[in-house]
Amino acid sequence: MSRLRRLYQGQTDIDFIGRRRIWFAISGILVLLCLVILGTRGLNYGIEFAGGVQTRAPVIDSDLAAAGDLQVIEEVRSELESIGADEAQIQVVTGEEGKSVLVQTKEIADPEQQQEVVTTVATSVGADIDQTDSQRIGSKWGGEITRKAVRALIIFLLVILAFISWRFEWKMAFASIVALAHDLLITAGVYALVGFEVTPSTIVALLTILGYSLYDTVVVFDKVEENTTALATTGRMTYQASANLAMNQVFMRSLNTSLTTLLPVAALLFVGAGLLGAETLKDLALALLVGILVGTYSSIFVATPVLSVWKEREPKFRSVRERVERDARRAEAASVPVTVPPGTDERVRTPAAAVSRPPSRARAGTKKAKRRKRR
Repeated sequence: MSRLRRLYQGQTDIDFIGRRRIWFAISGILVLLCLVILGTRGLNYGIEFAGGVQTRAPVIDSDLAAAGDLQVIEEVRSELESIGADEAQIQVVTGEEGKSVLVQTKEIADPEQQQEVVTTVATSVGADIDQTDSQRIGSKWGGEITRKAVRALIIFLLVILAFISWRFEWKMAFASIVALAHDLLITAGVYALVGFEVTPSTIVALLTILGYSLYDTVVVFDKVEENTTALATTGRMTYQASANLAMNQVFMRSLNTSLTTLLPVAALLFVGAGLLGAETLKDLALALLVGILVGTYSSIFVATPVLSVWKEREPKFRSVRERVERDARRAEAASVPVTVPPGTDERVRTPAAAVSRPPSRARAGTKKAKRRKRR
């Protein structure tokens, strides 16, 4: 209980920098696993990126309208499998106008096959063709959307790189980019693992979690800059020691910020998408949940350790480290252990250096004066 109280009050003394090999090993294993998952399973791109046909029809059949969403999905899926469209993604949407079914299939080049899919969807829910809305999204349009998303991400990273370089320094900017790449790869790996569909909502969520991660990183870097300016630059502490002190001071602040953000996001994912069946929320909520967790971790255990290792190689801070270590060795040598000669009362202690210490210059001078008098 006392440890939790000290943690909450920011009175921790965790050696974040000294244990950086552990954090780097954990991050390296996670990133490697995510790369393997992305290479083997790949991302499940939505119709906006891969292209395809989207059909929406109202549920007119009275039995299906009163049935559950899973029963409606199974009914529509069985009808589509009969015509060979077994890879369709089916959702049930409930709005003010009632219940409707939304079906997404891969791009169909033959117009007759596309019309057959639309007719099958409408027939399965008891709707007319006139009541059915169908639109075809080509792969070229999906490729254009993908290029725009990548372009937006690159512009975002360049702006962040320029801002942090201006506010702090370019090494801090590149350390934050390393943490962002770490967050993106792990989030993408989780998406590939669970098989969630990558939609425009996912891209929005990714940009959002990058903002959260950067916010946490900037808070930590601001304290690191304050401590290193006051302690490392003046030679009182090494850069790594002052950075470690800064992370202990802001550790609880980062945890509090992340926890207050994670609670509503977790409710959005588990209650909204899980219990209430709001399927359109799960893509956004999963990316936010994973991204905020990984972003909090990377701002403390990745960005600052990478920065400290990099900064310690600068001649200025390398000389500070050498001077601090030299002073520490001198202080250790000065604190000579105390020895007790055999047969001496334990309350009387004589320093070991005093036992074997050569006579001082004053004593040597006195002996020379006595010899002159005798002569």
